Amino acid sequence: MKRYILKLIKKAWLLIMEKLEKQMKYMDAKEVPVIIPSYEPDEKLIKLLGDLRDEGFKHLLLVDDGSGEAYRHFFEQAKSDFDCDVMHHAVNLGKGRALKTAFNYVLQKFPDAPGCITADSDGQHSPECILACAEALLEHPDALIMGCRCFDKENVPARSEFGNKCTRVVMKYLAGVSVSDTQTGLRGIPAFFMKELLSVKGERFEFETNMLIETKADKIPIIEVPIQTIYIEENKTSHFNPIKDSIKIYMIFGKFLFSSLSSSVVDLVLFSMFCYLLKGRQWGSITYLTAATVFARVLSAIYNYSLNYKVVFQSKSSLPSTMARYFLLAVVQMSLSAFLVNKLYPLFGGAEVLVKIPVDVLLFFISFFIQREFVYSGSAGQK
Repeated sequence: MKRYILKLIKKAWLLIMEKLEKQMKYMDAKEVPVIIPSYEPDEKLIKLLGDLRDEGFKHLLLVDDGSGEAYRHFFEQAKSDFDCDVMHHAVNLGKGRALKTAFNYVLQKFPDAPGCITADSDGQHSPECILACAEALLEHPDALIMGCRCFDKENVPARSEFGNKCTRVVMKYLAGVSVSDTQTGLRGIPAFFMKELLSVKGERFEFETNMLIETKADKIPIIEVPIQTIYIEENKTSHFNPIKDSIKIYMIFGKFLFSSLSSSVVDLVLFSMFCYLLKGRQWGSITYLTAATVFARVLSAIYNYSLNYKVVFQSKSSLPSTMARYFLLAVVQMSLSAFLVNKLYPLFGGAEVLVKIPVDVLLFFISFFIQREFVYSGSAGQK
């Protein structure tokens, strides 16, 4: 019995020591895997890999996103001279797909790693900045680390400044995610988040925006790390198209607007129809305007809730919990709409719809923020 107990103690001790050894290994930020997706690279990629090795980074992972034979020598040199793990796509599948390929590789080859660092191959991210993000990831293993640039400097190309500032505003007010550099490719991603991101939609640049939206859904904090703002040759080698790819990114928010606006149209049409059917009638203190508002809002709310639950927010919460919160909001919104329409109606000389439109536009914006922060909080996400 004594021998058996000693054996168990020894086994437990070995397991503890093994676990401590793994944890100590990743106390060094230079042990964190660095992922570099690349499409049609040039000598800047080779310089970056050399600088990272000189800095002491141990695990460099390179994804050739279908660059073709003309660029194969860069990837062969990365493997032979810098001992990089290189993955190849037969055709160009996009940055999002390249990152997912690398995430899957890291999760299998480095199962004990706290996460990974992603960096661009065009020389915009210095080894010092990459190291700073790796250190921040070790310090905040449950957060998304963002290496953020300053866009108020003179060397920032106009298209990069405009694209980032526009996306920053859209991201803050429509998705509820506040970050100073939405398009940075330098990020520290925790291991648990990498697993979730494998199933998040987006194959190209929009994937990085979807990643930010997912932090809101899962309540993952964002830690910003200031980095150098480096643009080489006006950033002309970047494959990010500020018009084409911005449209793809902003389309993520289109479903938010479509749901609310289409619900408003349904509500207005039903309100006009009920006003026509009930014109002049009254039930005690309930006017036909109040009745029309209630009937229209109930039906449009059912439509809006179904669309939001299944398409817009793709809720992970139970149907009863989101439905209860949603219809509480709908009742409050409906009551406010009826109250304001009745109060403002005399000022417009009988034009009910002209009263209802500005009232519901105001309530629409209020409702959107409440839905985002309360009704679907912690369950909304781009899947």
